[in-house]
Amino acid sequence: MMSDIHALIQPDRGQKAIPIHLVDKGGFDALLRALGEVQRATIAAHKFEAAAGEVVIVPEGQGWFALAGIEPREVLTTWCLARLAEVLPGGTYRIVPHPAQTAIPRMGPALVGWVAAQYRFDRYKTDGASADPRVLVSQEVRAIDPALAEASAIALVRDLVNTPAEDMGPAGLEAEARALARTFGGEIHVVSGDALERDYPMVHAVGRAASRHHAPRLIELEWGDARHPRVAIVGKGVSFDTGGLNLKPGSGMALMKKDMGGAAHALALARLVMEAKLPVRLHLLVPAVENAVAGNAMRPGDVLRSREGLSIEITNTDAEGRLILGDALTRASEGEPDLLIDFATLTGAARVALGPDLPAVFARNDATAEALASAGRDRDDPVWRLPLHDGYREYLKSDVADLVNSHANGFAGASVAALFLDRFVGEGIDWVHYDTFAWRPVAKPGRPKGGEALGLRAAWGLLQARYGGV
Repeated sequence: MMSDIHALIQPDRGQKAIPIHLVDKGGFDALLRALGEVQRATIAAHKFEAAAGEVVIVPEGQGWFALAGIEPREVLTTWCLARLAEVLPGGTYRIVPHPAQTAIPRMGPALVGWVAAQYRFDRYKTDGASADPRVLVSQEVRAIDPALAEASAIALVRDLVNTPAEDMGPAGLEAEARALARTFGGEIHVVSGDALERDYPMVHAVGRAASRHHAPRLIELEWGDARHPRVAIVGKGVSFDTGGLNLKPGSGMALMKKDMGGAAHALALARLVMEAKLPVRLHLLVPAVENAVAGNAMRPGDVLRSREGLSIEITNTDAEGRLILGDALTRASEGEPDLLIDFATLTGAARVALGPDLPAVFARNDATAEALASAGRDRDDPVWRLPLHDGYREYLKSDVADLVNSHANGFAGASVAALFLDRFVGEGIDWVHYDTFAWRPVAKPGRPKGGEALGLRAAWGLLQARYGGV
């Protein structure tokens, strides 16, 4: 990421800037008539037809302006300026009406996309110098800081997910949480290693095989006024998932550095809450483990106890994320939160159902689910609700314990995993579960291949609307 993203959007104080004209197909002919012959020839030579995402540089006097195609609308979408921020030369830019235009759309969420488009993960590049920044000046001054905060949160998720497991293990996730606590005045508490066995036995069981080098831990951060509504955010922090003794094939392990994507989302959402001073009592929990193979690894057929008191028969050691989340959700529920949100890269079934772009969400409360979906639509960060169908609870029955951790048939895998988690969430708690991919397999404007924040801004919008009066 750019070392200082806060320089990428600046208040418009009349500073020198290169013009950007936005045009949709409906206004294209009028624009052409208002331009000179050489300018029209340049546009035609580049086959620019004002389709959304098209960009062309057009000469003007001793300089030039950028012409960008957009969809017709009053407020720009998040990603409609992203390609501009990727391909324009480094410099300072201002969006202004074109010669046949009297007004321009409000930039709104597009400020986020302008910054997010300039993200680079070059930590391991020997020639990692970033491109010259593209700075946008804006008269929408009140929108700048919120946009930069959201873009910073997106960058945090991307950075954490893109970092290999050796450098972003349980200790790395703890370091990130401690940095947040120092920055915003939070209180942090960590239980690690064998000390987990008594109070967080499932976190211990999953992570004990990696204890020598990457000890498991339960990370808690609390922040805010205790008189405010309590909001708990939980993130699955499996820093690398071999599958345990149910070992994944090599192809299945290729992206497993991203299995802490839920923790990355939780940390980023917590940062947004604290940075905005949202009037809540925040409770962040990250169970952080590596699911490794060793002589003390949990085995298929083992029966684990949980913090909640339920016994769990292990039918698949590769269904470990729900185990560590179970203990963390129990701990979160003990605080009786007004709202509990968890994020996890939990099931392949969710990806089969919805693909990589849409996080599956599960919610006990219909109004909360709709508010979350609405916030996602407003921010071009869609989520898709899947059912907590009671009829599938029977799939979790065990002959020897209270529950199995993985059901035998291939049906409704995402819903059954969510129903497993539901057993560890306190009765009556307003709970939302995210099953997100946290990865973009194919680049799109503003969204490079690699770690990705999916559903983060939707969750932030929900919290703002519910607790911030937005």
